[in-house]
Amino acid sequence: QVQLVESGGGLVQAGGSLRLSCAASGRTFSSYAMGWFRQAPGKEREFVAGISWTGRIWYYADSVKGRFTISRDNAKNTVYLLMNSLKPEDTAVYYCAAVADLTAVVRTTGDAYDVWGQGTQVTVSS
Repeated sequence: QVQLVESGGGLVQAGGSLRLSCAASGRTFSSYAMGWFRQAPGKEREFVAGISWTGRIWYYADSVKGRFTISRDNAKNTVYLLMNSLKPEDTAVYYCAAVADLTAVVRTTGDAYDVWGQGTQVTVSS
């Protein structure tokens, strides 16, 4: 089973960009589908983006579509979330998650994933 460590969060002004990284330990990263979730204070965790084990299939929440891009580099055991045109409502703790899955399905619910990182804070000021 992989272990996940997120990085790249921080404070940014509205309209700015950040790139989150999620580094995975273990030699089986390429067999895991990956997802990014976020949780704002007082709100439930929500799906942001997901990517298949091949990196060829991805899916986004409507709220981030066209602004965020998920990608992965299996040689580096890392999944990325490039966030452009950030808005104050994007402020949250962002988590990456993994599930061993060799199907062509991107999972969008948290209970579909069984490995989670510790989270990284993203704060967007207005």
